Amino acid sequence: MTKAEVISEIAEKTGIAKDDVTITIEQFFKTVKNSMAEGDNIYVRGFGSFINKKRAKKIARNISKNTAIVIDEHYVPAFKPSKVFIEKIKNSKKIKELAHQE
Repeated sequence: MTKAEVISEIAEKTGIAKDDVTITIEQFFKTVKNSMAEGDNIYVRGFGSFINKKRAKKIARNISKNTAIVIDEHYVPAFKPSKVFIEKIKNSKKIKELAHQE
């Protein structure tokens, strides 16, 4: 599902104009990015947490040049779903059907 499809579905289900939904969604993403860039985590009860995960300093290899490079300690954004979210996915009939097809 794309962002445009999400916006369309929200607009359809709420009766709010697509333009207003688009502005709201865009502002939500902007707020999440800016807050995380400031070092703040975002917790949405019943949905999940947007967190900054620390990656330790490590030595990696540049295979093409056969040299070692140092990757400094850094943070990466991550999403951790809530228990409610995880249970909804685990108990989804559609997901179970897709899993059995593979």
